[in-house]
Amino acid sequence: MNLPNKLSILRISLIPFVVICLLYYTPYNEPLRWIALSLFCLAILTDAVDGYIARQKKQWTELGSFLDPLADKFLINSVFVCLTIGRFPVRIPTWVTITVISRDLIIGLGFVLIYIITGKKKVQPNRLGKITTFFQMLTIILVLLRFPYFRMIANITGALTIASGLAYIRRESRVLNPL
Repeated sequence: MNLPNKLSILRISLIPFVVICLLYYTPYNEPLRWIALSLFCLAILTDAVDGYIARQKKQWTELGSFLDPLADKFLINSVFVCLTIGRFPVRIPTWVTITVISRDLIIGLGFVLIYIITGKKKVQPNRLGKITTFFQMLTIILVLLRFPYFRMIANITGALTIASGLAYIRRESRVLNPL
């Protein structure tokens, strides 16, 4: 197993620790917020490093093309849920969390459908999707830092999530209905 895949597995293994910190957070347990933030930032770093190594050293694998986006989705979705329903003094708006999870479910179901019909195994990320992921991660960091204007970024994140979901549907529907 190559280093990028090990980093993706590390990112997946960090998720329960981030979630535990967020679920057990109370204003009297402030260090848990900082531990969650640190672990989340470490997970983001592993995402950047594994992608860089896979591209630069040409260590792309089929396992990695599955693990990397899966790790991102699990990490972002689980933290969004915790920061929406948890005991945090500031929370991600519910509509944004529902939008993020819905988009990922639609993309996942679309991938399965396209694979069943065409045998195509890879979904190519696009620039809008990468920008959306960046804003989703930024939203989480700003909430954990209790940034006063995080709602503005969260709303932008929700709008980008909708736009990237629609772009995915439009692009991948061409695979099923070529002209």
